[in-house]
Amino acid sequence: AELPPPYTAFASPDSGGIPVINCRVCQSLISLDGKLHQHVVKCTVCNEATPIRNPPAGKKYVRCPCNCLLVCKDTSRRIGCPRPNCRRIVNLGPVMLISEEQPAQPAVPTQPEGARVACGHCGNTFLWMELRFNTLAKCPHCKKISSVGCALPRRRCCAYITIGMMCFFIGVGLTVGTQDFARRFHATYVLWAIAYLLGLICLIRACYWGAIRVSYPEHSFA
Repeated sequence: AELPPPYTAFASPDSGGIPVINCRVCQSLISLDGKLHQHVVKCTVCNEATPIRNPPAGKKYVRCPCNCLLVCKDTSRRIGCPRPNCRRIVNLGPVMLISEEQPAQPAVPTQPEGARVACGHCGNTFLWMELRFNTLAKCPHCKKISSVGCALPRRRCCAYITIGMMCFFIGVGLTVGTQDFARRFHATYVLWAIAYLLGLICLIRACYWGAIRVSYPEHSFA
């Protein structure tokens, strides 16, 4: 909850020992005689309210830019000013915070999350909006695909080489072990062809991931 502004009740020579407080709007003296049980007092000069006690439980004070003191729930994010000549909506979220202690401030644009990435093809930098690296990105300048970080192409290249070599070994094993069977059942040649074809496809993919360009992040905004 928003705490009320600190004040020191003192007696002026002309007040006869009556405690007073300065108005938070015009700084005029407000007499607190018989009003210490209230949460807010009204200034007789500018007619604006000034808090002198903590707000009720679950409430907070908000000062509208028109100087109207508002009382709302402490979980409120938007509050409307009831004055007919104002009627503005006061945002209390992360974009704009207007409290009794803080005057109205213009909204500050939110910094985008992501990272500046240097393209591995053309060298130009672009904003990569993903929250993780080791993914594929398309450069908006040269329209080419590259990997953000080198871990992804390295892992996939090793995986395709391993699978491709296993397929070739299986194909060689089938070729050596089923030669006599293949002379009688020609469909066995199809199994050999599938094993060698899968091995060749995996090696081609390994060459693709081994030759892919890598884009490196410069710094992060996240």
